[in-house]
Amino acid sequence: MKLKRQQQGLTFVGLVVVGVLLALAGLVAAQVFPTYLEYMAVQKAVNKASGGSTVAEVRDLFDKAATIDDIRTITAKDLTVGKEGDRVVVSFDYVREIHLAGPAWLVMKYKGRSK
Repeated sequence: MKLKRQQQGLTFVGLVVVGVLLALAGLVAAQVFPTYLEYMAVQKAVNKASGGSTVAEVRDLFDKAATIDDIRTITAKDLTVGKEGDRVVVSFDYVREIHLAGPAWLVMKYKGRSK
């Protein structure tokens, strides 16, 4: 006597649930990705700005790089400029908030320093 094999797979309802979850993850990723790209641009601008020798020069270099890369989240006055030995070190930190739905927000904290 042969046993019947039970079919395996995804039901239509399961497919819809998986599709909705993937769509929501895609929406969140579409909002997060530009903030990460901006963070990378800020890091690049900070590395360029650390070539300055005075605080004013560092801020001016950052402003020029920020204009080119269209950085709007952080300005030169938000930078912390210091020295480690004979090297100029520029650091930054800022927060980006993305509204998800109702009272839910996604908060991302970006932090970095020049190399």
